[in-house]
Amino acid sequence: MESYARVEITEEGMREGMQIESAEISVADKIRLLDALSDTGLKRIVVGSFVSPKWTPQMRHIDEIVQGFTPRPGVVYTALALNEQGVQRALQYSPPLTVERQRFVLMCHMCDVFVRRNTNRSQADEIARWPEIARRANDAGAKEAGIGVNAAWGSNFVGEFSEADRFEMLERQYSLWAESGIKVASVFLGDPMSWCMPNVVERDLAEVKRRWPGIHDFWLHLHNGRGMAVPSTYAALRVLGPEDTLHIDTTIGGIGGCPYCGNGRATGMAPTEDVVSMLEALGVGTGVNLERLIEVVWMLEEILGRPTMGHVSKAGPLPRGQKLYDANMPFVETFEEARHFLKGPQAYEGGMRPWTAPIASPQLQRLAR
Repeated sequence: MESYARVEITEEGMREGMQIESAEISVADKIRLLDALSDTGLKRIVVGSFVSPKWTPQMRHIDEIVQGFTPRPGVVYTALALNEQGVQRALQYSPPLTVERQRFVLMCHMCDVFVRRNTNRSQADEIARWPEIARRANDAGAKEAGIGVNAAWGSNFVGEFSEADRFEMLERQYSLWAESGIKVASVFLGDPMSWCMPNVVERDLAEVKRRWPGIHDFWLHLHNGRGMAVPSTYAALRVLGPEDTLHIDTTIGGIGGCPYCGNGRATGMAPTEDVVSMLEALGVGTGVNLERLIEVVWMLEEILGRPTMGHVSKAGPLPRGQKLYDANMPFVETFEEARHFLKGPQAYEGGMRPWTAPIASPQLQRLAR
């Protein structure tokens, strides 16, 4: 029996997902979606962003959403705040929001072009802030801190970054914390432009563990524009052990994207339902009710007026036990008919059956015993 890392999923659909969708989605629909997500068993949900509505009009009603949704016990609700003004806005709603202010991380983007497009700052500006972050960590008496790079593996604007590029930047961050007398306990690798590849993710995490065996918290923010976010999540599990925690960001339906990366909605994220399905099949418990989560994806598709890009919401979870398909079910051809895994036989009622007698098989007979 393989022993995997503990996995903590952060559901980002209400933030990373909605920030690239229409700004005209109603507050009522967003609250309906957030309340439904809260009933799936997910333990960490990002409800939105406290940012300027000028540049992100999709988040202009964040206050109404936070005031209107129904928090569930045991769920940690967070929100993105990019500056002190955003933090102060979020603090008005704590609780139910958890405002995570005291996690000290040295970060920068590998791609100077992307960070200039995204935040009107440069990579050099990000690096220049490191000593101040280290000073604040010392003043706060922090015992642990983190290191991290965003656009870790490549950029749509300047190309691929090498392992040497990544680790040179991480080494600089690690050394600064060492000089400050603070232990490095976590690493973040972000991928806003969908350059992750499973073999590279696996190799990088193995190298982190080799260089810095004291790091046991691994944070991955993987976009899925090239279909590699879920395989890369599995690759991370291959190299991490039971002493580690993998923190993975996902979105229902795989929605999400960045207006600054050049792919828009196409860049997406790892679909939450696909990640949960994989984890459960691997024996990694999530506490998530997958069928209920799929129903939330269907609700999302109804709100968006289009299909999302996840797979398990279309084909269903792996059928086991009483969930195995009826051997005599008719043709199933459409996405709507395929929903029989939750909707039952009425989803394919009236379909063609080319066989003249009920299908009999020794394998079915063995199952019936």
